[in-house]
Amino acid sequence: MNIRTISLTAALLVAGTFIAAAQGQRIGYVNSAKIFQEFPAAKDAQKKIDAIRKPMQDSLEAMQRDLQSRYEEYQRKEALYNDATKKAEQQKLIDQERVVNEYRQNKFGQDGDFATETEKILNPVREKIKSAISVVAKEERYNFVFDKTDQIQILLYGDPKDDITYKVIDKLNRGK
Repeated sequence: MNIRTISLTAALLVAGTFIAAAQGQRIGYVNSAKIFQEFPAAKDAQKKIDAIRKPMQDSLEAMQRDLQSRYEEYQRKEALYNDATKKAEQQKLIDQERVVNEYRQNKFGQDGDFATETEKILNPVREKIKSAISVVAKEERYNFVFDKTDQIQILLYGDPKDDITYKVIDKLNRGK
């Protein structure tokens, strides 16, 4: 998003807030990052994600170390090689670098194995959190609930009495 889009979004949000407040609408907010930190299912999901990431990351790092080692060996011996051997060794390095990059993309790219597995693990947790937010919002008669985290500041101010984060965490922990 560019700054113009963010500014427009913020302006629309503020305008919508004033219109809603004028019409007697209740607006609340949550800190989704805090909910993820406190919700046991989210903690378990993070452990599963870490367990999936570690072997992939270890393999990638081993491949990168091997590539670096071969490159350093090539540099040490380069002066001894004739042109044909240099080209052959350079091609081997290029091929190995391509393999490393393909592995990185296949495992950690946007549609890679890690992203796919992470989504499979996190989607049920997100759905539980969204459901709990909906239940609390209905019980407390909020018409709108926004998210306010340290990284995402769509909500620039919120009265602490309208922060329903801990009510959502409580709802999730009670399993209702």
